[in-house]
Amino acid sequence: MPLMDHLRELRNRLVKALLFLAAGVVVGYLVEEPVWAWLSEPYCSLPADVRGGGEDCDLIFTGVFDPFFVAFRVWLLVGLGVSSPFWLYQLWAFVAPALNGREKRYTYAFVPLAAMLFVGGATLAYYITGLAMTVLFGFAFDGATAMITITNYLGYMMLMMFVFGLGFVTPLLVALLNLMGVLSHEALAGSRRIILFGIFVLAAVATPAEPLSMLALALPLIVLFEAAELFCFVNDRRRRGKDDTAGLDDDEISPLDEAESVSDPEPKR
Repeated sequence: MPLMDHLRELRNRLVKALLFLAAGVVVGYLVEEPVWAWLSEPYCSLPADVRGGGEDCDLIFTGVFDPFFVAFRVWLLVGLGVSSPFWLYQLWAFVAPALNGREKRYTYAFVPLAAMLFVGGATLAYYITGLAMTVLFGFAFDGATAMITITNYLGYMMLMMFVFGLGFVTPLLVALLNLMGVLSHEALAGSRRIILFGIFVLAAVATPAEPLSMLALALPLIVLFEAAELFCFVNDRRRRGKDDTAGLDDDEISPLDEAESVSDPEPKR
Protein backbone atom coordinates (compact mmCIF):
# COMPACT_ATOMS: atom_id res chain seq x y z
CA MET A 1 0.00 0.00 0.00
CA PRO A 2 1.15 3.58 -0.61
CA LEU A 3 2.02 5.73 2.39
CA MET A 4 -1.22 7.71 2.25
CA ASP A 5 -3.27 4.51 2.26
CA HIS A 6 -1.40 3.37 5.38
CA LEU A 7 -2.15 6.71 7.04
CA ARG A 8 -5.84 6.46 6.12
CA GLU A 9 -5.95 2.93 7.50
CA LEU A 10 -4.33 4.12 10.72
CA ARG A 11 -6.83 6.99 10.98
CA ASN A 12 -9.79 4.63 10.51
CA ARG A 13 -8.44 2.24 13.15
CA LEU A 14 -7.92 5.11 15.61
CA VAL A 15 -11.44 6.44 15.03
CA LYS A 16 -12.96 3.01 15.64
CA ALA A 17 -10.85 2.55 18.78
CA LEU A 18 -12.00 5.94 20.11
CA LEU A 19 -15.64 5.09 19.42
CA PHE A 20 -15.32 1.87 21.44
CA LEU A 21 -13.58 3.83 24.19
CA ALA A 22 -16.43 6.37 24.25
CA ALA A 23 -18.94 3.54 24.65
CA GLY A 24 -16.84 2.18 27.52
CA VAL A 25 -16.84 5.62 29.18
CA VAL A 26 -20.66 5.55 29.12
CA VAL A 27 -20.54 2.19 30.90
CA GLY A 28 -18.15 3.73 33.45
CA TYR A 29 -20.64 6.53 34.12
CA LEU A 30 -23.33 3.97 34.91
CA VAL A 31 -21.20 1.98 37.38
CA GLU A 32 -19.09 4.74 38.93
CA GLU A 33 -20.25 4.20 42.52
CA PRO A 34 -19.28 0.50 42.87
CA VAL A 35 -16.10 1.11 40.89
CA TRP A 36 -15.03 3.94 43.20
CA ALA A 37 -15.77 1.77 46.24
CA TRP A 38 -13.55 -0.90 44.71
CA LEU A 39 -10.76 1.58 43.91
CA SER A 40 -10.76 3.11 47.39
CA GLU A 41 -10.74 -0.27 49.15
CA PRO A 42 -6.89 -0.58 49.31
CA TYR A 43 -6.70 2.76 51.14
CA CYS A 44 -9.72 2.21 53.34
CA SER A 45 -8.51 -1.25 54.36
CA LEU A 46 -5.33 0.22 55.89
CA PRO A 47 -5.28 0.35 59.69
CA ALA A 48 -6.41 3.66 61.14
CA ASP A 49 -3.01 4.32 62.70
CA VAL A 50 -1.35 3.87 59.28
CA ARG A 51 -3.78 6.20 57.51
CA GLY A 52 -3.42 8.68 60.36
CA GLY A 53 -7.15 9.27 60.59
CA GLY A 54 -10.13 7.88 62.44
CA GLU A 55 -12.21 4.85 61.70
CA ASP A 56 -13.89 6.59 58.77
CA CYS A 57 -12.16 6.43 55.40
CA ASP A 58 -12.10 10.01 54.16
CA LEU A 59 -10.37 11.40 51.09
CA ILE A 60 -10.49 15.16 50.73
CA PHE A 61 -10.58 17.43 47.69
CA THR A 62 -9.29 21.00 47.50
CA GLY A 63 -10.48 22.22 44.09
CA VAL A 64 -13.89 23.21 42.78
CA PHE A 65 -13.62 20.95 39.74
CA ASP A 66 -11.92 18.05 41.52
CA PRO A 67 -15.12 15.96 41.96
CA PHE A 68 -15.90 16.12 38.23
CA PHE A 69 -12.34 15.34 37.15
CA VAL A 70 -12.15 12.41 39.55
CA ALA A 71 -15.47 11.05 38.31
CA PHE A 72 -14.37 11.44 34.69
CA ARG A 73 -11.12 9.59 35.35
CA VAL A 74 -13.10 6.75 36.91
CA TRP A 75 -15.30 6.62 33.79
CA LEU A 76 -12.20 6.63 31.62
CA LEU A 77 -10.58 3.83 33.61
CA VAL A 78 -13.66 1.67 33.24
CA GLY A 79 -13.89 2.58 29.55
CA LEU A 80 -10.31 1.51 28.91
CA GLY A 81 -10.87 -1.81 30.65
CA VAL A 82 -14.24 -2.60 29.07
CA SER A 83 -13.17 -1.62 25.55
CA SER A 84 -9.67 -3.13 25.73
CA PRO A 85 -10.53 -6.19 23.57
CA PHE A 86 -11.89 -3.88 20.87
CA TRP A 87 -9.06 -1.30 20.69
CA LEU A 88 -6.49 -4.08 20.99
CA TYR A 89 -8.17 -5.73 18.02
CA GLN A 90 -7.84 -2.48 16.04
CA LEU A 91 -4.12 -2.52 16.83
CA TRP A 92 -3.86 -6.10 15.67
CA ALA A 93 -5.90 -5.45 12.52
CA PHE A 94 -3.53 -2.62 11.53
CA VAL A 95 -0.39 -4.79 11.71
CA ALA A 96 -1.94 -8.08 10.56
CA PRO A 97 -1.61 -7.39 6.80
CA ALA A 98 2.19 -7.44 7.23
CA LEU A 99 2.01 -11.11 8.26
CA ASN A 100 1.74 -14.14 6.03
CA GLY A 101 -1.04 -16.70 6.38
CA ARG A 102 0.70 -18.97 8.90
CA GLU A 103 1.97 -16.14 11.08
CA LYS A 104 -1.43 -14.45 11.00
CA ARG A 105 -3.00 -17.55 12.54
CA TYR A 106 -0.61 -17.22 15.48
CA THR A 107 -1.67 -13.64 16.06
CA TYR A 108 -5.34 -14.61 16.47
CA ALA A 109 -4.39 -15.26 20.10
CA PHE A 110 -2.90 -11.75 20.43
CA VAL A 111 -6.10 -9.91 21.40
CA PRO A 112 -7.32 -12.25 24.18
CA LEU A 113 -3.80 -12.76 25.52
CA ALA A 114 -3.09 -9.01 25.53
CA ALA A 115 -6.38 -8.31 27.30
CA MET A 116 -5.71 -10.99 29.92
CA LEU A 117 -2.14 -9.78 30.50
CA PHE A 118 -3.25 -6.17 30.85
CA VAL A 119 -5.99 -7.08 33.31
CA GLY A 120 -3.60 -9.37 35.19
CA GLY A 121 -1.01 -6.60 35.53
CA ALA A 122 -3.63 -4.06 36.64
CA THR A 123 -5.02 -6.52 39.19
CA LEU A 124 -1.56 -7.14 40.62
CA ALA A 125 -1.07 -3.37 40.92
CA TYR A 126 -4.41 -3.06 42.72
CA TYR A 127 -3.45 -5.58 45.38
CA ILE A 128 0.11 -4.33 45.77
CA THR A 129 -0.86 -0.69 46.38
CA GLY A 130 -2.11 -1.37 49.91
CA LEU A 131 1.24 -2.86 50.92
CA ALA A 132 3.08 -0.08 49.08
CA MET A 133 1.15 2.64 50.92
CA THR A 134 1.84 0.92 54.24
CA VAL A 135 5.57 1.09 53.47
CA LEU A 136 5.41 4.69 52.26
CA PHE A 137 3.30 5.93 55.19
CA GLY A 138 5.76 4.24 57.54
CA PHE A 139 8.28 7.00 56.76
CA ALA A 140 6.00 9.65 58.28
CA PHE A 141 7.25 11.33 61.44
CA ASP A 142 5.44 10.92 64.73
CA GLY A 143 2.52 13.32 64.97
CA ALA A 144 2.19 13.68 61.20
CA THR A 145 -1.34 13.13 59.87
CA ALA A 146 -2.11 11.95 56.33
CA MET A 147 -4.43 14.28 54.42
CA ILE A 148 -4.65 12.43 51.10
CA THR A 149 -6.61 14.20 48.39
CA ILE A 150 -8.96 12.21 46.22
CA THR A 151 -7.16 13.36 43.05
CA ASN A 152 -3.75 12.35 44.41
CA TYR A 153 -4.96 8.90 45.43
CA LEU A 154 -6.82 8.19 42.19
CA GLY A 155 -3.84 9.39 40.13
CA TYR A 156 -1.57 7.05 42.06
CA MET A 157 -3.93 4.08 41.57
CA MET A 158 -4.44 4.71 37.86
CA LEU A 159 -0.71 5.18 37.25
CA MET A 160 0.13 1.92 39.01
CA MET A 161 -2.58 -0.06 37.22
CA PHE A 162 -1.70 1.37 33.80
CA VAL A 163 2.05 0.85 34.20
CA PHE A 164 1.62 -2.72 35.43
CA GLY A 165 -0.91 -3.54 32.72
CA LEU A 166 1.15 -2.04 29.92
CA GLY A 167 4.30 -3.68 31.25
CA PHE A 168 2.66 -7.10 31.18
CA VAL A 169 1.61 -6.60 27.54
CA THR A 170 5.10 -5.52 26.36
CA PRO A 171 6.58 -9.07 26.12
CA LEU A 172 3.63 -10.06 23.95
CA LEU A 173 4.47 -7.18 21.61
CA VAL A 174 8.04 -8.53 21.45
CA ALA A 175 6.67 -11.88 20.27
CA LEU A 176 4.47 -10.12 17.71
CA LEU A 177 7.44 -8.21 16.30
CA ASN A 178 9.28 -11.50 15.97
CA LEU A 179 6.38 -12.98 14.03
CA MET A 180 6.55 -10.00 11.68
CA GLY A 181 10.27 -10.58 11.14
CA VAL A 182 11.21 -7.22 12.67
CA LEU A 183 12.92 -8.58 15.79
CA SER A 184 15.04 -11.73 15.90
CA HIS A 185 16.02 -13.95 18.80
CA GLU A 186 19.70 -13.16 18.18
CA ALA A 187 19.02 -9.47 18.74
CA LEU A 188 17.18 -10.23 21.99
CA ALA A 189 19.83 -12.64 23.23
CA GLY A 190 22.61 -10.18 22.47
CA SER A 191 20.86 -7.45 24.47
CA ARG A 192 19.58 -9.62 27.34
CA ARG A 193 21.67 -7.98 30.06
CA ILE A 194 20.74 -4.50 28.91
CA ILE A 195 17.05 -5.43 28.72
CA LEU A 196 17.02 -6.97 32.21
CA PHE A 197 18.81 -3.94 33.63
CA GLY A 198 16.35 -1.68 31.80
CA ILE A 199 13.41 -3.58 33.31
CA PHE A 200 14.66 -2.86 36.83
CA VAL A 201 15.32 0.79 35.95
CA LEU A 202 11.87 1.16 34.39
CA ALA A 203 10.23 -0.49 37.41
CA ALA A 204 12.11 1.82 39.77
CA VAL A 205 11.11 4.93 37.80
CA ALA A 206 7.48 3.94 37.16
CA THR A 207 6.66 2.86 40.71
CA PRO A 208 6.94 4.72 44.03
CA ALA A 209 10.29 4.94 45.74
CA GLU A 210 10.01 1.68 47.67
CA PRO A 211 11.30 -1.79 46.79
CA LEU A 212 8.03 -3.73 47.10
CA SER A 213 6.31 -2.18 44.08
CA MET A 214 9.52 -2.22 42.05
CA LEU A 215 10.04 -5.96 42.60
CA ALA A 216 6.33 -6.68 42.07
CA LEU A 217 6.63 -5.15 38.59
CA ALA A 218 10.20 -6.19 37.66
CA LEU A 219 10.07 -9.89 38.54
CA PRO A 220 6.91 -10.75 36.53
CA LEU A 221 8.26 -8.70 33.60
CA ILE A 222 11.48 -10.71 33.64
CA VAL A 223 9.52 -13.97 33.60
CA LEU A 224 7.32 -12.75 30.76
CA PHE A 225 10.34 -11.48 28.82
CA GLU A 226 12.08 -14.84 29.15
CA ALA A 227 8.91 -16.53 27.88
CA ALA A 228 8.82 -14.12 24.91
CA GLU A 229 12.49 -14.81 24.19
CA LEU A 230 11.85 -18.56 24.24
CA PHE A 231 9.00 -18.07 21.78
CA CYS A 232 11.28 -16.03 19.51
CA PHE A 233 13.92 -18.77 19.65
CA VAL A 234 11.44 -21.50 18.67
CA ASN A 235 9.88 -19.38 15.93
CA ASP A 236 13.25 -18.38 14.41
CA ARG A 237 14.40 -22.00 14.47
CA ARG A 238 11.22 -23.11 12.70
CA ARG A 239 11.63 -20.32 10.16
CA ARG A 240 15.25 -21.24 9.43
CA GLY A 241 14.29 -24.89 8.97
CA LYS A 242 12.08 -23.89 6.04
CA ASP A 243 14.61 -21.51 4.47
CA ASP A 244 17.00 -23.25 2.04
CA THR A 245 19.33 -20.23 2.02
CA ALA A 246 19.65 -20.00 5.82
CA GLY A 247 23.22 -20.23 7.09
CA LEU A 248 24.85 -19.75 3.64
CA ASP A 249 27.54 -17.21 2.94
CA ASP A 250 26.90 -14.45 0.46
CA ASP A 251 29.12 -16.14 -2.19
CA GLU A 252 27.93 -19.72 -1.51
CA ILE A 253 25.61 -21.48 -3.97
CA SER A 254 22.26 -22.46 -2.47
CA PRO A 255 20.72 -25.90 -3.14
CA LEU A 256 18.08 -24.21 -5.27
CA ASP A 257 20.74 -22.71 -7.52
CA GLU A 258 22.47 -26.09 -7.89
CA ALA A 259 19.19 -27.74 -8.86
CA GLU A 260 18.57 -25.11 -11.48
CA SER A 261 22.11 -25.47 -12.89
CA VAL A 262 21.62 -29.27 -13.27
CA SER A 263 18.15 -29.11 -14.78
CA ASP A 264 19.01 -26.22 -17.12
CA PRO A 265 22.41 -26.96 -18.70
CA GLU A 266 24.04 -24.33 -20.83
CA PRO A 267 22.72 -24.61 -24.41
CA LYS A 268 25.11 -25.78 -27.11
CA ARG A 269 26.27 -23.33 -29.73
